[in-house]
Order: sequence, then structure tokens, then C-alpha cells
Amino acid sequence: MNHNREHKVTEAFVSIANNLVGDFDVIELLNDLTSNCADILDIASAGLLLADERATLHVVAASSEATRALELFQLQRAQGPCLDCYHSGEPVSAANLDDHRHRWPQFVDAAAAAGIVSVHAVPMRLHDFVLGALGLFGTRAGDLSGGDLDLAQALAHVASIAIVRGAPSSEDTAQISEQLSSTLHSRAALEQAKGFLAHRGDLDMDQAFDALRSYARDNQLHLSEVVRQVLTRVLPAERILREMDRVGDTHRPGPTESPGPRV
Repeated sequence: MNHNREHKVTEAFVSIANNLVGDFDVIELLNDLTSNCADILDIASAGLLLADERATLHVVAASSEATRALELFQLQRAQGPCLDCYHSGEPVSAANLDDHRHRWPQFVDAAAAAGIVSVHAVPMRLHDFVLGALGLFGTRAGDLSGGDLDLAQALAHVASIAIVRGAPSSEDTAQISEQLSSTLHSRAALEQAKGFLAHRGDLDMDQAFDALRSYARDNQLHLSEVVRQVLTRVLPAERILREMDRVGDTHRPGPTESPGPRV
């Protein structure tokens, strides 16, 4: 492991550990998890699925809007490696998606259209209770190294503990379900705020998320609090957009950039 990558891995775990001992925003933590995976591992992007109390999966975090769309496509078509990982509770590896077309024909086509060639998934779990799955998406064929898979699983384990904070064991299903429900509710609110801000500022969804997160960090607020203020109109969208323009760090897509697969 080179020094730069080792430093990034250390930062990822330190960030999660620091969050666990303080007041933290689980949605921001999970989005950071997918971003860290895309940055540290030999993959292009990452997405995270969590199940509700009825074992229905939802997209909770993704390192890009295109990846979120591909995860959502799996759920809508009820096929894909991340679903198989969740249902089996075991890692699933597709080093070349073309070799798995018989298993997930629609998903393989959608992934190819988005430039995704390989997918690896590891379970999110607390003991025997499977919470969801972390999907790792690659733009070239090939297995992940054992070290990368172990690192992804370790990050997933620590994030699982963060999600179900306060639940002492997998037998405490009521408390686990309550924490999952709260996380999913927060994610739904975030999507509403992203859509609202995207509409008001003529942004794409990635830009809207970056603007919300940057505003939260610049003002030392939890992302969920900024989302709440936007949805209740306490915080005008124009204030966030002005801050975005002032900082000037939000990239607007060019005419050749694709938003991802249709779902």
C-alpha cells in the first residue's frame, strides 16, 4: 500500500471512529463511506442499499448520481449483485458482468450503458442481521484484490455499527428497525431537498448534493439539519446557491456528460 493510499485509509477509519463517539449525521457518514470507497479502492464508484422493517431495500448513499441510478435500477428490476449479496448475506463478485448476463440480463445491459463492467458487493450486517449491501462498481473487468475486499468489508462493518448505534445485539430487532427507519427517513428528506435545490438553481442532482453538503460544513451544521431547514423554508435555497457561486467549486456538466442509466 503506497503512502498516499495508506493515509486515505487511515483518514476514513478515523473519521468514522470520531463520529461514533460524538453527535453525528448518519446520512453524511454513509455518503462519506461511498466516497471513501471510490477514492481508496480499485473501483470507479460505490453505492449503499439498506433494508426497511419489511426487508425492502432502498438506496441510501452513492458516490455519484449515476451510481445511485444504477442501484435503483437493481431494485426496480429485482436483479443484480447487490440484491444477491443482501439476500445471501455473503459477498458477491462479478469480475466481468458479461459472464453473468444469464443471472442479471437487464442489470448487465444497464450497467454496460453506464460504463460499468464489474461489480463487487459486500454485506452490511450486525452479527447475523443483514442490514443491506455495499456495492463496488468498476469500469474495467477484473477481480478486486483480497486486500481491497477485506478493506471494503471492514468499512461496511464499522458503518453498520454506526447505523444501529445503541442496539447491543442482532436480537434487538425492534431497535435496529427503528434506527434503519430513521436513516431511511433522513435519506428521503435529503432527496427532496436535492430535488428542490436542483430545480431552483438549475443544477443536476450531484451539484445539488455538493451544495447542500458544502453549506453544512462551512456553517458547522449537520447535513440533516440543513435539509430540514431547506424543506421547511427556514433556509432559503437562494442563500445556498449564493454560497455555491461565491465558493465556485460546483461543476456544471457539459453537453456530453451522461446522467446515468434510465430507470
